[in-house]
Amino acid sequence: MAEPLTEELLDELLEAPSIDGFLGAHALDAPNLSDYLNMLLVKKHLARAEVVHMASLNETFGYQIFTGARNPSRDKVLQIAFSMALTLRETNRALEAAGVSSLYSKDRRDAIIIFCLDCGCSLQKVNEELYRFGERTIC
Repeated sequence: MAEPLTEELLDELLEAPSIDGFLGAHALDAPNLSDYLNMLLVKKHLARAEVVHMASLNETFGYQIFTGARNPSRDKVLQIAFSMALTLRETNRALEAAGVSSLYSKDRRDAIIIFCLDCGCSLQKVNEELYRFGERTIC
């Protein structure tokens, strides 16, 4: 059976007598960060070792993030996002899975990061742009 479209789910949600019934009828659990990142590795045909290296992460800490043994900070998730060339949606989903705030376009630093994600910039390039505008770099 095909997954319902977002609009169909919204209609069901708005018509539901309770949120409990709606959530009970749909598997809307968000994946944890390690599951989500590992799914993206497969989808994008990336090697974990390469991503950890490109993200400038300590090797042990990087592997612990991918196994779910460690919870990374927001900036560590962003380092991974740039090293995996994630889209804005994928990045925000990873941030949410990590339990940290999503990127917010009204925040100056976040706006620069969003722009760089959208342009497909490297981690080095986003750090250069953040530095150029006097904002704290990601790493």
